[in-house]
Amino acid sequence: MRIKYTISIIFIVALVIIEKENNIISKVSDKLSPRLTPLLMLSASLLSAAQHNVSTDALALQHLSALQNSTQSVQQSAASAAGGRKHILLLATTRTGSSFVGEFFNQQGSSMFYLFEPLWHVERMLTVDSGGTNASVAGPAYRDVLRQLLLCDFSLLESFIEPPPQDHVTAALFRRESSRSLCEDPVCTPLVRKVFERYHCRERRCGPLNLTLAAQSCAHKQHRAIKSVRVRQLETLRPLAEDPRLDMTFIQLVRDPRAVLASRMVAFSSKYDVWKRWAVDGDLPVDEDEVRKLKGNCDNIRMSAEIGLKQPPWLRGRYMLVRYEDIARFPMRKAAEMYDFIGIPFTAKVEEWILKNTQASKEVSGVYSTQKNSLEQVEKWRFSIPFKLVQLVQKVCGPTMTLFGYKFAENRDMLTDKSVSLIEERTFL
Repeated sequence: MRIKYTISIIFIVALVIIEKENNIISKVSDKLSPRLTPLLMLSASLLSAAQHNVSTDALALQHLSALQNSTQSVQQSAASAAGGRKHILLLATTRTGSSFVGEFFNQQGSSMFYLFEPLWHVERMLTVDSGGTNASVAGPAYRDVLRQLLLCDFSLLESFIEPPPQDHVTAALFRRESSRSLCEDPVCTPLVRKVFERYHCRERRCGPLNLTLAAQSCAHKQHRAIKSVRVRQLETLRPLAEDPRLDMTFIQLVRDPRAVLASRMVAFSSKYDVWKRWAVDGDLPVDEDEVRKLKGNCDNIRMSAEIGLKQPPWLRGRYMLVRYEDIARFPMRKAAEMYDFIGIPFTAKVEEWILKNTQASKEVSGVYSTQKNSLEQVEKWRFSIPFKLVQLVQKVCGPTMTLFGYKFAENRDMLTDKSVSLIEERTFL
């Protein structure tokens, strides 16, 4: 019985690890297939040991120890395997300043290949197909597309673009203009008349995006960065951190949930009719679906941050938490810290862009603009949202606010008193 029990336990562990490490089952691409690993020989080894009266406990420990050492070795060799190339994922949610922070990498210059929200296409197709975004399906899909893009392979993303690209050429890539890499030579091909491209390059006239040229440009760049607001759980990206072809850095950008709600009520006005009605009405039905969505969002952000801040072996030295409020108050300092953490030079081009875009006038500070008067943005929400909504957010997102150092407003006067800071000074590195 003891032998059978040990074999069963270790075999189950082996199957779980194989599935996680090698992506045996993929809901995204039929191209993925099982790979032979030492773990596939584990059950045979255990059976052989049982037949020869060898201690299966000792053998199991030996195999698992070898597996652990192998995993650590793979992670330590990632940087050398990637050839010194850095792979950066900026993870956030909507209205947290991620477009602004993404420009820290977009403006880096010729050494950086930057993509803005490529997962928009994945989310859109999954939502159309299922009527909603299922996390168990979306998570692996997002992970696999991100992996391919970081390896300069656009083929998987193409399968999510609608209408489908023809000969790897598309006029429908979401927010192409937000990536300098997709609007420069040689990716910027001659303009094709009578071809409508909604997300066309701003500073020059280019033809539809040739994804083959984009992939070639990506391969020639020293570093690669992607900004996304669609990944719910950091844990789903663990295979990227453990992929020896990638030298990953995850930067999680967070913002005060009260400020996020106030911003979304303006930016996504039609989707927040319920919240705007609550802002006027006296009653706040806390069991509404919208409140549950808010709680789910806060919980996902908090759980991801808790994993990152604990620095498990697969994330050690790869995770950085940044608050939007700190970037808005000290943009140059925080940008320099991010570059230092990643391990790449902080260029004069980025410094120049930050100086220019953190002192913008009201005329250019639109809802989606990356040009902001950054200091004003930190406190603006406190005067645009009713105190009763603030109370609701504090009730629903309290643990998240506490983790990130956001102070609770105890009354209306405290909320609107500029002399009272609602941000604790924190260091998360």
